[in-house]
Amino acid sequence: MDWVNAIVQGTLLGGLYALFAAGLSLIFGVMRLVNIAHGDLIVLAAYLGLTVVMATGLHPLLALVFVVPTMATIGYILQRGILNFTLGDDLLPPLLVTFGLSVIIQNGLLEMYSADPQKMNAGALETASFAMGSLSLGVLPVLTFAIAVVVIAGLQWMFYHTAIGRAFRAVSDNQDIAQLMGLNKRHIFGLAMALALGVTAIAGILLGIRTSFDPSVGGGRLIFGFEAVIIGGLGNLWGTLAGGVILGVAQTIGAKIDPGWQILAGHIAFLIVLAVRPQGLFPRVSG
Repeated sequence: MDWVNAIVQGTLLGGLYALFAAGLSLIFGVMRLVNIAHGDLIVLAAYLGLTVVMATGLHPLLALVFVVPTMATIGYILQRGILNFTLGDDLLPPLLVTFGLSVIIQNGLLEMYSADPQKMNAGALETASFAMGSLSLGVLPVLTFAIAVVVIAGLQWMFYHTAIGRAFRAVSDNQDIAQLMGLNKRHIFGLAMALALGVTAIAGILLGIRTSFDPSVGGGRLIFGFEAVIIGGLGNLWGTLAGGVILGVAQTIGAKIDPGWQILAGHIAFLIVLAVRPQGLFPRVSG
């Protein structure tokens, strides 16, 4: 039963990793952009949530009402003002620019909030649990996984059943033809980044409730996000959820074997998948 519990807890942890990865998967699927600053943007969202909570006294989940539109606005401005000018056949410019952005965000947060670890207080939600058979499940991990499923299902529905989703797919398939058909690809890319950072805001708030954070933890969140995206298959949103679950289960099983193996086990699972299926388990199919 202990092993079953480890698998269940790992599955729930995978929901948080899927939220880390969903923004990465979205922007890669739309504009083939690899955002090195993604982890630091997650941490930025957590600090924005902390600021809202401290200023207003709101519950951290209610702070999403302010943090999501703020991060979406930051994403649109960032894409239109900087990142659009780096896109092209060469992958190096966006990598360099987002790496520089990562350094700026880290140092800006360090200057504003110091290096002391912070955490948002969600009250009873953090410790509440319920029984399912012989297992005891935390309300927060279950809520996080449910939010991840809802977010990814919503993104999937938007991609295939709305006008903006058709625009995303059009510029992803062929930017030049989409432009000739009247789509402003710079605006579409800006909306894609806004949507991605809106999802990132949710991930940041849930991260800040679940564990402590400081300006330096963005790199680790970026790695978990990348691993979930690559395990699931680049550009595949449901694959991203599966990748997050696989990564989470690998970590909890590793921790069950030896507490020091938790992070290592996740990396090993990632390398095994990469060696066997370099395109990921559920690669995006064109057409």
